[in-house]
Amino acid sequence: MSGFVESLRLENAAGWDGCVKHRYVDELLAGTISDEVMGRYLVQDHRFIDAFVTLVGAAVASADQFESRLRLGRFLGMVCSDENDYFIRSFAALGIGDERHHIPDAVPTAGFKALMKEAAATRSYAAIMAVLNVAEGLYLDWAQRLDGPMPENFIHAEWIVLHDNPFFVDFVTFLKGELDRVGPAEADVARDFFRRAVDLELAFFDAAYEGDA
Repeated sequence: MSGFVESLRLENAAGWDGCVKHRYVDELLAGTISDEVMGRYLVQDHRFIDAFVTLVGAAVASADQFESRLRLGRFLGMVCSDENDYFIRSFAALGIGDERHHIPDAVPTAGFKALMKEAAATRSYAAIMAVLNVAEGLYLDWAQRLDGPMPENFIHAEWIVLHDNPFFVDFVTFLKGELDRVGPAEADVARDFFRRAVDLELAFFDAAYEGDA
């Protein structure tokens, strides 16, 4: 019998699959994505870190088990170190300087930041887990599509590895287990946040190509 998270994924299969099989993912895995698109994507994705740290911090505060808080805390440390370092090195390699701070948030970026802050403010562990299951589980799914050699460009390769490595796989499994455990008691809340997160992820991927021919 499928769990709660699997039921949410089935309800949002069109949006979820639209992300996992998106043109952005195809080109990233093949190493053919243009610097312009990758740069546009990373500038916007980097904007999530503050709201994401707030979201994971709220998960730590609202978790109902000590072991859960420990797992979330370890993940939070990784986001604040390894992943942020990747962005800084990638911006330098792409020739993107401080001017990136003056680029406005894309509409999906602003929407997802607002959703993460909204989930954090609820102090509902189920709402927070719903957003995290999308933000992390969806990325694991697309990263695991790689069926061939890793792209040579570190910007492409490290972004894939950040979302498909033993620590990350284990963490996504943990997130799924947490939402399976607490989600049914707040099913409507979890379902709403999960759906909105999937919709925003798809819009976010689409936005990386805005302005391209």
